[in-house]
Amino acid sequence: MIPNDALNALKALALTQKPLITATSPVSAANAFEPGQKFQATVQAQLAPGIFKVQVADQILQLHLPANIRSGDKITLQVVSLLPRLTFNMAASSNPLSTSDQLSSTSRLLSSLTQQPLEKSFVRPINSAPLWTGATQFPDTTELAGKLHIALSQSGLFYESHQAQWLAGARNTSQLLQEPQNQPAELVKAALTLNSSTASSGQERVSIPGIPDHLQPLIQQQLNALETRQVQWQGQIWPHQEMTWTIREEETPRSARGEEGKQWATQIQLYLPNLGEITATLRFGTHGLSITLDASNSATRATLGGASSALVSALSERGIHTSSALVIQHDDA
Repeated sequence: MIPNDALNALKALALTQKPLITATSPVSAANAFEPGQKFQATVQAQLAPGIFKVQVADQILQLHLPANIRSGDKITLQVVSLLPRLTFNMAASSNPLSTSDQLSSTSRLLSSLTQQPLEKSFVRPINSAPLWTGATQFPDTTELAGKLHIALSQSGLFYESHQAQWLAGARNTSQLLQEPQNQPAELVKAALTLNSSTASSGQERVSIPGIPDHLQPLIQQQLNALETRQVQWQGQIWPHQEMTWTIREEETPRSARGEEGKQWATQIQLYLPNLGEITATLRFGTHGLSITLDASNSATRATLGGASSALVSALSERGIHTSSALVIQHDDA
C-alpha cells in the first residue's frame, strides 16, 4: 500500500509521462507561443537551484526544471498554457536521468506492487532460531533487548538506509550481508511467505519485472510501513515462545496551545503458558513513559498490578520517568 496522495500522483505521472515545466515569472515572450506547440530546447546554464536558462526557439527563458538537468541537455517542450505563467510539458531529454521515462517506469512499478496481495504486514527473521537460548531460567534483559534490536535491524525493512551507511563507512559489509536482500532466495521465501494468506484470499501473486519474486513481499512491507507509520516483527524470543512486536508513531492530543504532537509507541504481544495472553504497550512522550498492561485473565491482571510498582521503581533507578502504569482487561472484540 502507498499513501493515496502519493499513489494518485504516481499514477498521473505514469499516464502522462510529462512533468510540468513553468517559467519563473510571466513573460512577454509568451506571446510567441501557442498551446500545443513543440520545441527542441537547449539548457544553457543553471542560475539557481532548480532554475535554468533555456533557449526555446529564438527565446531565452528561465524555467523550473528537475535538479538532475545539466547544462547542454536537449529537452523537448510542449506548450501547455500561456497564462498565468508560460507552462510546458517536458516530453524527453538527452540526459536519461532527466527524462520522465525513468519516473514513469518507477511509478508503474509501484502501482503494480499495490495491485499485489499483501501477504502479511509483519516481518519474520530469516533465522527461525529463538533470540534467547541461554541456560538461565530468566533471560538477561539487556542481552535480549540487544538481540531484538539486531533482529529488527536485519529484517530488511531498512536495507536502503543501511546501504547508505555502508557507503559512508558507518556499517560494515558483514552486517549488510545478514539482511534478506543478500540471503539465498529459498531461505528468504520460506520466511517471508510463512503462513501466507494469499491462497485464502483468492489472489495470485504475479512476477514484476525488476523485482525478484522472493523479495516482493518485503518491498510491500516497506511500503506498508511508510503508509501506516508502523513496523511489525514476529518471531521466537525464547524456545517455543512467539512474540509480536509493533513500533509505531502516534498522534498526541492537542496541547493547551492548540499544538499537535507525535509520540512513539512500542507494543509486545505474548501468549504465556501460565499467564495467558498479555499485551504490553509503552508510549514515549514529552511527559515521560506511560505503560499499559492488557491481560485476558483476572488472576494475571492481579499479578501484574501487584508487580507494577516494582517495575516503575526499576525504571526510575535507570533514569526513566514513568508518568503512568495501568493494568486493564483484555478486549476480545
